[in-house]
Amino acid sequence: MSLADKVLAVNNDLPIRTQQPVHSGKVRSVYWLTEADSRRLIAEKGYNVAADAPLAIMVISDRISAFDCIWHGEGGINGVPGKGAALNAVSNHWFKLFREQGLADSHILDIPHPFVWIVQKAKPVKIEAICRQYITGSMWRSYAKGEREFCGIRLPDGLQKDQKLPELLITPSTKGVLKGIPGVPEADDVNITRQNIEDNFAAFNFSSREDIAHYEKLLKEGFEVISRELGKLDQIFVDTKFEFGYVADAEGNEKLIYMDEVGTPDSSRIWDGPSYREGRIVENSKEGFRQLLLNHFPDPDILLNKERMAEREALARDNALPTEVLMDISRTYVGIAEKITGEKLVLSDNPKADIIAILRDEYGLVD
Repeated sequence: MSLADKVLAVNNDLPIRTQQPVHSGKVRSVYWLTEADSRRLIAEKGYNVAADAPLAIMVISDRISAFDCIWHGEGGINGVPGKGAALNAVSNHWFKLFREQGLADSHILDIPHPFVWIVQKAKPVKIEAICRQYITGSMWRSYAKGEREFCGIRLPDGLQKDQKLPELLITPSTKGVLKGIPGVPEADDVNITRQNIEDNFAAFNFSSREDIAHYEKLLKEGFEVISRELGKLDQIFVDTKFEFGYVADAEGNEKLIYMDEVGTPDSSRIWDGPSYREGRIVENSKEGFRQLLLNHFPDPDILLNKERMAEREALARDNALPTEVLMDISRTYVGIAEKITGEKLVLSDNPKADIIAILRDEYGLVD
């Protein structure tokens, strides 16, 4: 079996019973179950949700996106072997710890296969909640140009690149294009302040103003849990993105939960501790791939400049990356997942066939 067969690149063509179009994101595809199947699974499996809660199957892929583009390799390899399983394994590990330590639940109800989650429909908070413990990346680039205010927070002069910040910073941005909010541009992924959120909490999908403090608490506690656990492995949790939403439990009580993914190499920067102490940055996250792309192409401005999106898309479409580059990324993802979970990542030779068999035989979702 070829390497290309082991990569799940296309995940929106599975024969899962649904009456709605499949929603396909950069990495995951979502299949909304029929009302009958949702009710049947809730009853059969005893999920702690309302009897009529809409459920979905979320299937991760091995696709890799960076700078808002999907990248591919030579020989028809349209993803990174092991990446999907690694991301899900890491997220599952942190979500479980959050629940065990009394922080909050997640949107995941069941994990039929390493690539698959059964999730409940959530009302998403329209914020990419970004936490930073070190000054690096886009924040450092702006700081180096003289900017000192980030999302309403003022930073002191004299900080050095990759230095630990005086305190954990919450630098939120918009998730999706939000219209009609004073002082907030109508664009995806623009920085916002806590004041913006407080003044317009309903526009960001918060149920109450008090929930802003609750989301910040979950953010800081979640960051602290992951940072502490990674510290035991001598890895540094640099920064990350959290997403939140609302769901109702079986009794109809609304609760704020973690959703999307948490603490993964895709949504976070993770540095190797020993290397950092020697003055070197070794990335155990997607940031290593981003840096590789910036060094690989002669004009890195194409990747950084949003005005050059058409050129960037052409770059991703027309350039097959060397197989060794994809395998190097694979080793990073699989390595950090095994380090975090303490378990060997078992990869399937044909993940698509395995997923279909499990969803058909154990969940009755494939005709």
